[in-house]
Amino acid sequence: MFARIARAVFGTANDRSLKGYQKRLPEINALEPAMQALDDDALSARTEAFRQRIAAGESLDALMPEAFAVCREASRRVLGMRHFDVQLVGGMVLHSGRIAEMRTGEGKTLVATLAVYLSALAGKGVHVVTVNDYLARRDAEEMSRLYGFLGLTTGVIVPNLSDDERRTAYACDITYGTNNEFGFDYLRDNMKYTLEEMVQRPFFHAIVDEVDSILIDEARTPLIISGPADDSSELYRAVDDVMVDLVRNTDAFEKDEKLRTVILTEQGSDQIEALLREAGVLHEGGLYDVHNIAVMHHVQQSLRAHTLFARDVEYIVRGGKVIIIDEFTGRMMDGRRYSDGLHQALEAKEHVEIQPENQTLASITFQNYFRLYPKLSGMTGTAMTEADEFAEIYKLEVVEIPTNLPVARKDTDDEVYITAREKFDAVANLIQEVSATGQPVLVGTTSIEKSEYLSNQLKKKNVPHSVLNARFHERESEIVAQAGAPGAITIATNMAGRGTDIKLGGNLDMLLRHRLEGIEDEAAREAESLRLREEIAVNHGKVKELGGLYVIGTERHESRRIDNQLRGRSGRQGDPGASRFFLSLEDDLMRIYGGERMGQFWTKLGMKEGEAIVHPWLNKALERAQKKVEARNFDMRKNVLKYDDVMNDQRKEVYAQRREYMAMEDVSGIIQELREQSIEEAVHARIPEKAFAEQWESEALESDLLSLLNLALPVREWAREDGMDAELIIQRVEEAAAQAQAARSANIGPTVMRNIEKQVLLTSFDAVWKEHLHALDQLRQGIGLRAYGQRDPLNEYKHEAFQLFTAMLDDMRIRVTTTMSRIEVVQQADPFPAFEGHAIAAGMEGTGQGFEPRQVGIQPGPAMGARADDAAVSPSQAASGYAQDTPRNAPCPCGSGKKFKHCHGRLA
Repeated sequence: MFARIARAVFGTANDRSLKGYQKRLPEINALEPAMQALDDDALSARTEAFRQRIAAGESLDALMPEAFAVCREASRRVLGMRHFDVQLVGGMVLHSGRIAEMRTGEGKTLVATLAVYLSALAGKGVHVVTVNDYLARRDAEEMSRLYGFLGLTTGVIVPNLSDDERRTAYACDITYGTNNEFGFDYLRDNMKYTLEEMVQRPFFHAIVDEVDSILIDEARTPLIISGPADDSSELYRAVDDVMVDLVRNTDAFEKDEKLRTVILTEQGSDQIEALLREAGVLHEGGLYDVHNIAVMHHVQQSLRAHTLFARDVEYIVRGGKVIIIDEFTGRMMDGRRYSDGLHQALEAKEHVEIQPENQTLASITFQNYFRLYPKLSGMTGTAMTEADEFAEIYKLEVVEIPTNLPVARKDTDDEVYITAREKFDAVANLIQEVSATGQPVLVGTTSIEKSEYLSNQLKKKNVPHSVLNARFHERESEIVAQAGAPGAITIATNMAGRGTDIKLGGNLDMLLRHRLEGIEDEAAREAESLRLREEIAVNHGKVKELGGLYVIGTERHESRRIDNQLRGRSGRQGDPGASRFFLSLEDDLMRIYGGERMGQFWTKLGMKEGEAIVHPWLNKALERAQKKVEARNFDMRKNVLKYDDVMNDQRKEVYAQRREYMAMEDVSGIIQELREQSIEEAVHARIPEKAFAEQWESEALESDLLSLLNLALPVREWAREDGMDAELIIQRVEEAAAQAQAARSANIGPTVMRNIEKQVLLTSFDAVWKEHLHALDQLRQGIGLRAYGQRDPLNEYKHEAFQLFTAMLDDMRIRVTTTMSRIEVVQQADPFPAFEGHAIAAGMEGTGQGFEPRQVGIQPGPAMGARADDAAVSPSQAASGYAQDTPRNAPCPCGSGKKFKHCHGRLA
């Protein structure tokens, strides 16, 4: 009660935020006459004037009123669209690093231009993130006219661009692209070997369109760059063959549809073991024995594929490939694959070619990627329902912006039927009834299967209609553009993030694009354009009189946001409209969260065939169920993020270290430090503290140093000397290693050696990081079992991940030292210019990156003897052999430690 009184007196937090922004509107509007008085050149010149003021120390906030006024006037001249006051408020919200919730049709794309223009003045690059490549291209093409007029450059990032093209696009003032492209470029940049090869600039400001879709829905799965792992396709097929028999027995497994998990029962475990033995897959021991862990993994993934994933719902099969369907947009996600062998299990289930499993080379979640931006903002039509998640994960506040005109849509209560058949019959009847008047109808379904079932129902009634789902995505823009035309009936599988407005009477811009294509005669084009404009104007008035677009939902989604997006397609910019949802007790949401008791209760009420229950209380109950599901999904995403945060801390450290190495001209000091640490560790491992010389493992230490440094050192002789201790041994080993490295550097040449050292350092770093990611994946799979031992899995994961990271750094140190000790010069007929006519042969345990096989091979050289009696030539003879090639400032090849010009290269 007190909360209601406080809201009545002081207003909500959203009201207070809006008042703060609205106070600045008069200041912007007062500048409009002055901007209108400027000619085009003078208006464009304001951009350079703003940049000079920024360089002089003026802040973007101080420039905001003038910049917004300039952008508004430029938009009016170039695009023919003038920003409404509520759009100016939306621009301020974006500039302040918040999320602007604006209803569908309120012009979010135009709103973004205000904040984009203002941030671009800083010259640090603004990223505009869209949900698909079509929108990225479309928005970049349309808005570049405005930005170009104002003297700014615009780029777009889409698939199949070269690195040079990407670098050019990122160098622009404004860059459009999808979340996937931006994220993958970030990962690829951190796998490059020089700073010049990287394509992205340091991050500044990202504005995310359809922010709920990208930062919440898409954030369920991380971005992964992977490489091929061992092929186990035959094992997948063999397991799939027996799984077909197993899943017929519903007592063999327990499935939880709420959590989307499935496990074998004791009976199921016995049955699958017997089937696997019969098929020759399980040779000895039980399914849960350590040596059969790979088989168990394949069984678990195959079980998930058969029981939790349905064809034409979660995926479709097209062109001999299993393609994931986006749960929220209904689009095919070609190129995206389920991880951890699940995609291979689906391929085995559908009897298509099984692609090899992949091993993670680099990965990042969208949550951690977008938190890299110092400034982040977004816009969408539906964000308030997820406000808590935006605040907790991204520290983003949601501001709900009022519509320019009042919403005139009529939202009626849901109708609930007992069976899905009755529900779809009622939907088909309503569609037939409404469309008979000429009123356009948009029907939302949750899967391809259901959209095609409803389509068949309408065909039986001879009702013409269009179907929009993953099977017919090529005609998406054309279908959506015509969805508001008189008599149009559109069945769409999910309507989130479509990016094309449904305008009453039809979308003129889209129709002009399609109808004028192929007409070359200018007079004919003008005539057709005029005819279409008149036709659209007539149709618009006709549809408004009929009541606008009628939206029908055939099922409630787990998230209220998705239902709101469907509803929001109707009633844009004050247009009339109507919406109604139809449900049945067989729907997933009702079945999973309503339970059998609800069905039994309604049956007792004496409901007859075809009857529906309609009541506001029912709407409230459904909303509460949706809130519970949203809270559960939020907890799941938050839990996943907690684990990824552990890896993210390590990832940031590794990427920062790589960049530091790439920026250094000379990494020889790093190489030396790693070598000295490796020597200390090797010596202390064989010479215990305060131990007598007789207790030293001298022979083993000689072997270790030979392996590590490629040097045959007389450790046993040194051990017999008086006063010898571990520190003296370390000193002698370091001196011998330094001399050997100096000779090697002098032989190869300092310039080439600097390049080799950097390449070895980076490739070794990448190799151990790749293996570390694989180890973390393995750790994640089993860490949940620690809960049975009364231990917190997250704390256990943090502890063991830190230990693995420490071990990774130790491994890198040894790899670098071992590789550098085996570098040799190999003469080559086709020289590699960067290496001065030499190819380098080294024992590099590679990642397949860096040098090509033509330049680098695994050719360990012979151990370099440090004892005089092992040398085939004297130091002076060795030095004279290099006299023609050794640079004068390089260390002398004789091993003295002096520069060549002060030793054997001294002029007489």
